[in-house]
Amino acid sequence: MKKLFTVVLFLPLIIIAANNEKVVTLKKINTQIKIDGMIDEAWNQVDETGNFFQLQPFFGKEPSKRTYAKVLSTETALYCLIVCYDEIHNIQQSTGKLDDFGGDVVSIMLDTFGDKQTAYKFAVSASGVRADCRLLDDARNRDYSWDGIWFSDSKIYDWGFVVEIEIPYKSIQYNETLNSWGLDFDRWVPSISEDQYWCEYEQNEGQRISKFGRLQFEDFRPSLKGLNLEFYPTAFGKVTYLGSNKYKVDPDAGIDIFYNPSPQLTLQATANPDFAQIEADPFQFSISRYEVFVSERRPFFIQGNEIFKPSGKQRSSGFYTPLELFYSRRIGKILPDGSQLPITFGTKAFGRYEDWEYGGFVARTPLQNYIDDSVKYSEDAAIFYSGRVKKQILGNSTMGVLFVGKQTANNTYGVIDIDGAFRGSDWQLAYQVARSVQNSSGDFAGSAGFVQFGGSWVNLIRARYVGKNFDINQVGFVPWKGTFTFLGLSGPIWYPKEGIISQILLYGGPSLNYEKADQFTDYGFLFGFNMQFRSNWGFEINYSVSKSKDLNVKYDSHELNLSSWFNIDPKWSANASGSFARTYNFRRDYLAFFGDLSLSLSWKAADILQVGTSFYMGIEGNPDNNIEDIIYNARPWLSITPVNDLNFYLYVDNIFLRSTDQMERIFIGGLFSYQFSPKSWIYFALNEAHHRNDSTRTLDLADRVSVFKVKYLYYL
Repeated sequence: MKKLFTVVLFLPLIIIAANNEKVVTLKKINTQIKIDGMIDEAWNQVDETGNFFQLQPFFGKEPSKRTYAKVLSTETALYCLIVCYDEIHNIQQSTGKLDDFGGDVVSIMLDTFGDKQTAYKFAVSASGVRADCRLLDDARNRDYSWDGIWFSDSKIYDWGFVVEIEIPYKSIQYNETLNSWGLDFDRWVPSISEDQYWCEYEQNEGQRISKFGRLQFEDFRPSLKGLNLEFYPTAFGKVTYLGSNKYKVDPDAGIDIFYNPSPQLTLQATANPDFAQIEADPFQFSISRYEVFVSERRPFFIQGNEIFKPSGKQRSSGFYTPLELFYSRRIGKILPDGSQLPITFGTKAFGRYEDWEYGGFVARTPLQNYIDDSVKYSEDAAIFYSGRVKKQILGNSTMGVLFVGKQTANNTYGVIDIDGAFRGSDWQLAYQVARSVQNSSGDFAGSAGFVQFGGSWVNLIRARYVGKNFDINQVGFVPWKGTFTFLGLSGPIWYPKEGIISQILLYGGPSLNYEKADQFTDYGFLFGFNMQFRSNWGFEINYSVSKSKDLNVKYDSHELNLSSWFNIDPKWSANASGSFARTYNFRRDYLAFFGDLSLSLSWKAADILQVGTSFYMGIEGNPDNNIEDIIYNARPWLSITPVNDLNFYLYVDNIFLRSTDQMERIFIGGLFSYQFSPKSWIYFALNEAHHRNDSTRTLDLADRVSVFKVKYLYYL
């Protein structure tokens, strides 16, 4: 489903003229609308909003399927009706769960603060599955961790399908003084890869919140009702295998609280949170000298976390990767003995005031003793905290300050940062300057990026500097101390109006990479080619060559990368990438070739059944140009969704080494999840790990953990 949200970044779009802005007037009614996918009489009180625009596959042409939308309001909620015409055999009707589904989809998007930078997106499939997210940075980024309390239903007819949506005003944040909100609608037709929007955008830009239409208020403005207080009591039990057929049972409970004292302020707190890992982190293999980044997966840290993100963060395009100054995996981390450091409590606050956004975070971890290689150690009790202020400037640009810290009895760690982004509709300049704090020492670091997608030319520049004493490993993820990198790319781009090709891009430019550890600046050149097709697939190939030095070894570095993505049929999708390089292997401490291949594949075998796998192969060469070893990692999986929002998920993760000709690790996992009410879930997970025993040459059971969890929303 996330690919469905991000696909617009690569679609051809056109701009909406300021004097041709689309407007819908919101009408308030006093009767309740039943959300059932049937068109009630109440909908006859307002006109339909049509004239949708085709973005894909043929930009600017009349949509092949008719779509219209309507909006209404009561005192407490906004209602949306979207009617989609199509032949019934073309409509994809697969089951799914929240934020994870495919098929025909429609959505409504609302800029409720009028800042032209952020918006809510509510999406519903033809089979009634929901998804929601926050659009950020003028729709350049998405925050899928946001989950709202809203309601919807759909109904399929012989002539098409209907979706109805109810969005309670007390479940979203908004500016009560506005006379209008930004508005857009979207429809995705997978059978013909057609994407329709109500608003129109530039072909070279992508969707822009700053070019939304308007939802106009006349005699009525939304007002907040209710206490706006959410309680999530959580009961969970954990059963851990201790060996010798012995198990440890740990029943426990916790609570999460959300409170919105106003439409522009949210308070969040957690006590004794459950951070049980219900799925193992994906396998990652690296020959670099630097630590591998692991994404955050715990709900408390990712929900409502957009305020702590740097301005202009845009990993999807690759133009700018800011420093991860707040790396929440450091909080409640895994200790060397395999145990997880508990978190006593945590709390967040975030909100807005006029053009300002602000947020704060505090969490505490207790003193924890552990044993590593028969030696006793202690992890000191600590307080983690963060504060953030961000202001909208110059129309659609932002500037902010962030502080992240960790305090123990004897040490103070932290980092302070100034970041921002200047934006036009087809360009963005983002920057970040930071200073580390470690008791009385510290150093500077910074990152910046510029990207411009013109109508016929693309320009990209990015640079990053990290001082040799910039150490924030206690709170952030910046392992590249004493380095400077630079990359500049430029090239022509074409958008053919006819034929099977939708986009062609050529690019090239210089690169620099200085590492103090080597006292040398690598310098080289990179060039590449990208092609995308109207049938919803594409590929990219690039090649780089440079003069390099690692650990006193100077050499000519070469690297070839190829990636491709396939979504030409609604029932299956695939992504493949591979690379081959002559580079330094820090894992083995020599210069040699290295190659890898990654593949992910998903097939919708039935409306309720989806199967797939990921696969990785890393090939390590040696100085004699022979293969030293090959690492294989596969993760086949099976997902069954008999009804919406109820899912059974099974997977097997394994590692095989060519050098030993045997399996080194097998991890088996299963998860049952059921969302029985908005933001209320039942989970049951079972994970089992088997590791190679070198003495017996067998795969022995190393760990077995089962977790049962119930989370229920009380909404006042």
